[in-house]
Amino acid sequence: MYRVGIDIGGTFTDMLLVGDDGTAVIAKTLTTPGDPSLAVENALRPVLDDGSVNKGERGTLIHGTTLVTNALIERKGALTALLTTSGFRDAVEIAREHRYELYDLNLDLPKPLVPRHLRFDVPERMAADGSVLENLDEVFLRRLVGELRDKGIKAIGVCYLNSFRNPAHEKRTAEIIAEMAPKIRVSLSSEVVAEIREYQRTSTTLANVYVQERVSDYLAQLQGRLDAIGFNGSFFVMLSSGGIATRDTASRFPVRLLESGPAAGALAAAEAGLRSGHRDLLSFDMGGTTAKLCVIDDGQPLKTHEFEVDRVYRFRKGSGLPVRIPVIDMIEIGAGGGSIARVDSLGLLKVGPDSSGADPGPVCYGQGGTQPTVTDADLMLGYLDANYFLGGKMKLDLTGTKKALERLGTPLKMSAEQVAWGIHQIVNENMANAARAHLGERGKDPRRMPMYAFGGAGPVHGYRVAEILRLPALISPFGAGVGSTFGLLSAPLAFDFVRSAYSRMDQLDWSLANRLLDEMAQEGSKVLQSSGLAESEIGYQRTADLRFIGQGHEVSVALPDGVLTSADLPRIAAEFERTYESLYGRKGPDVALEVINWRVVASGPRPDMNLKLPRGATQGGAARKGVRLAFFPETNGYVETAIYDRYALEPGMAFAGPAIVEERESTLIIGAHGKARVDERLNVVVELTDGK
Repeated sequence: MYRVGIDIGGTFTDMLLVGDDGTAVIAKTLTTPGDPSLAVENALRPVLDDGSVNKGERGTLIHGTTLVTNALIERKGALTALLTTSGFRDAVEIAREHRYELYDLNLDLPKPLVPRHLRFDVPERMAADGSVLENLDEVFLRRLVGELRDKGIKAIGVCYLNSFRNPAHEKRTAEIIAEMAPKIRVSLSSEVVAEIREYQRTSTTLANVYVQERVSDYLAQLQGRLDAIGFNGSFFVMLSSGGIATRDTASRFPVRLLESGPAAGALAAAEAGLRSGHRDLLSFDMGGTTAKLCVIDDGQPLKTHEFEVDRVYRFRKGSGLPVRIPVIDMIEIGAGGGSIARVDSLGLLKVGPDSSGADPGPVCYGQGGTQPTVTDADLMLGYLDANYFLGGKMKLDLTGTKKALERLGTPLKMSAEQVAWGIHQIVNENMANAARAHLGERGKDPRRMPMYAFGGAGPVHGYRVAEILRLPALISPFGAGVGSTFGLLSAPLAFDFVRSAYSRMDQLDWSLANRLLDEMAQEGSKVLQSSGLAESEIGYQRTADLRFIGQGHEVSVALPDGVLTSADLPRIAAEFERTYESLYGRKGPDVALEVINWRVVASGPRPDMNLKLPRGATQGGAARKGVRLAFFPETNGYVETAIYDRYALEPGMAFAGPAIVEERESTLIIGAHGKARVDERLNVVVELTDGK
């Protein structure tokens, strides 16, 4: 079997195909925003047609996409209604009464996906312990569903109070909707996110059903394209948690795909770090539209169960719609190769978060773009070769870029070169500031973590960002331009489950805890076996969300294997204290613990990633292929800079900056004070010095 990883980004679509003998094929093509599945076909069809693999051979395709995020941000989902317990229709708009910007009198709050006139109170009520306080009014419900059907409603989110303890009313509601309006899509909160906290649970459920039709149609369309070009095999989708799922599971729970592509990048960094002896890293993935930063701790990307989408203010926590899903913990900012530069109302140079995307793209693409971008600045600075972009498949327009930068520089009284360096540095500072905040909130010291830079623009900007953060080293992998695809192919089949069941730990009903854990394990086994795994291949990771009594937020703690008893309490408490201290730098108060949620992750085996990297015809040739003028502030301007061929670099080679290392999908820039070497896995490791 061969395996294919395809990641659709805002500007480019990346592909990595690995044959059964480990031979790898890399491709990169422009994303097609109108129909993203077309870009998948454009990347994969040439490989199938040129005989790189046998069309009759079975393959496995793992796909990462930003479709769900874009649909929520652009509000391009289905016409959706909300059914909730009487008296709670406004909970999703009241939210948490939290002001994310305390002194802003004109504060904008995120708008719910469902307007008030489509949110309906349903007579029913469950108590906190799951007992029925008021029976579901089926007569009322039938009349309401009939009206919604007749008004053209396409999707319904059902979120009843305390349904995470007893989902009977939600399930009965789904049965009635299926009976009366079988074409309407339905999401139940007890299936999407069986957790406490009404606002977050409702918001997540609505996000799931809002994009369900769009995602299902897209995945079906993509499957059709794969069939048409002769792809024969299985099709999986990357989840935000770093696992992969079948097309059917992804269609049922599309909200789990929110960070699909970025999650793959973090997995690639973690995998590469383990293989090269760097268990602690800062993953830096910069593409055409955004930059993503993630902490890799002891070989694993940090994870969280709290996420926000469609933030009113991109950097302000609390300004977006909350989504309770398992997700790799990263910070994402609007800084990419396509980020547009402009002069603001104060006459200052600003960059992003608006992006030129793939259409029309930066000015240098020659596709009609008129506003200079980060890629245009990098070309002007000599960091990119206009004749070797995408290995020469795409010629860049340096003349048009210079004119656009000159126009932007006129009100600033700056030359094109000065504007280009200003754009480059502004983006670097923005990313470094975001990284500094992200690391600080997690108690990490950046001076002890090398940076793993990938993505089309990551190696171009990684050195300067690492320099600002005073990181010890920069690591740029082979095939950095399609780095996320390595993560797609290293991910196991996996799915997460959660149950809320509050209790003081010293008063815990251990039989209930074991029953909930067993139920989730059985659900996980069923999902993964339906994906083709045998029971013997499935492993389970169990955790609990604990906190000190009186606290508002929890800490996730690993649980011992086997049946839990009161004898395990000291061990669980000790693990909580260790985790708490690592997060906050101090021990907590002498207060009893309480548990909020129980979690199980069911996962299959990790795929083998021993690749035969596509070195190319220049392997073994001269590594240094020439020089060109490039801008380095350490040398006070443009200087003749050595250009190295990525495909001719061999383990053990070493060279000093300033230098540029080129491969087809990305370019690595090494400052004048950098000292580079090539390790045994063909990573270029750049040690940063202060010039002494």
